[in-house]
Amino acid sequence: MAAAARLFRGAVRGPSTLILARALSSAPPGPAGRGGRRAALAAAGALGGLGLALGLWRRQTALAASREDEEDKELRQRFMAPPVSGLRELRRRRRELRSRMELLIMETQAEVCRALAALDPGASFSVDTWERKEGGGGISCVLQDGEVFEKAGVNVSVVSGLLSEEAARQMRSRGKSLKAKDGKLPFCAMGVSSVIHPKNPHVPTMHFNYRYFEIEEADGTKQWWFGGGTDLTPTYLNEEDAVHFHKTLKEACDKHDLKLYPKYKKWCDDYFYIKHRGERRGIGGIFFDDVDSPSKEEVFQFVKSCAKAVVPCYIPIVKKHRHDSFTPEEKLWQQLRRGRYVEFNLVYDRGTKFGLLTPGSRIESILMSLPLTARWEYMHTPPESSKEAEILEVLRNPKDWVH
Repeated sequence: MAAAARLFRGAVRGPSTLILARALSSAPPGPAGRGGRRAALAAAGALGGLGLALGLWRRQTALAASREDEEDKELRQRFMAPPVSGLRELRRRRRELRSRMELLIMETQAEVCRALAALDPGASFSVDTWERKEGGGGISCVLQDGEVFEKAGVNVSVVSGLLSEEAARQMRSRGKSLKAKDGKLPFCAMGVSSVIHPKNPHVPTMHFNYRYFEIEEADGTKQWWFGGGTDLTPTYLNEEDAVHFHKTLKEACDKHDLKLYPKYKKWCDDYFYIKHRGERRGIGGIFFDDVDSPSKEEVFQFVKSCAKAVVPCYIPIVKKHRHDSFTPEEKLWQQLRRGRYVEFNLVYDRGTKFGLLTPGSRIESILMSLPLTARWEYMHTPPESSKEAEILEVLRNPKDWVH
């Protein structure tokens, strides 16, 4: 047995085939060496199986690491910048909805930026990543002074921390019963938001935003909801464009429930109402907020369909009108309408208010929605039966564009 132990210890120190040869050659001949030979064969066989398994494990590990590297490379190429939460963390939590939502908003940002850049090849997006010391950060992509777009911004933010008292008060005013622990409400919020201001007054401004919110209450339960929408703000009315825009959004909604488009279209008309002017900001689209049913997965799939509809509902309109001629008077009217856009965003917009009330928010990203140029004139009234009066009529009395 001592000889067998020596043989086994020797086998551990080298490859099984070499050890087997040495052990067999050193074993005494005849019956006296039979036990040693058997031990050598057993040890070499065991080590051979162990080595095979170890080699297979190493190959599988290397293959998995290679696949992960390829996935990382593919994701980096797909996005405008690395995700806020990091690729490894998103992969680790890939089944969780928060990770899937972050991937969706990153993909949406990249899709929209690339579609816009393709229409304005002389300009490029500046990509600005930022961190929030309270938790999280974001990626701001902004194109300015292009041939087609005066200003186009597509932002992603993924933030977490403690909800400010002002923000909690704003949510409670919408019917949220938030139970804080020692006055603290941990939250996580993420979304993609964009506003696109073209130079040509015959190309409409477009806005979209899709977001997810999660709050942990005092007893540990979590409230969650989704919000978002896409809307169009033309300077001049083109009914064919309006029909295309609304029809594309309706098709995205109809995949999930035929009741959603009419419900969210009316919500959009009501939400983007400039009360002190008695008119809407634009010709609408869809808008929803605080949506937490029928289930988290079903609402996520609906939001995904809406986000995927952004490029097809808007880009064809830009292509159609980006080279249209326009007069100085039409450019002036565009500037006046942009003044209304600014008024709504600074006075009424819920997202702007939340951003300004959240500690550590990035003000430059929040105010990205504002145009480079706008104008206010005292008591400006367009002539009756003019193209300017035509769009005002629609802004004061919203239309059904798809029936």
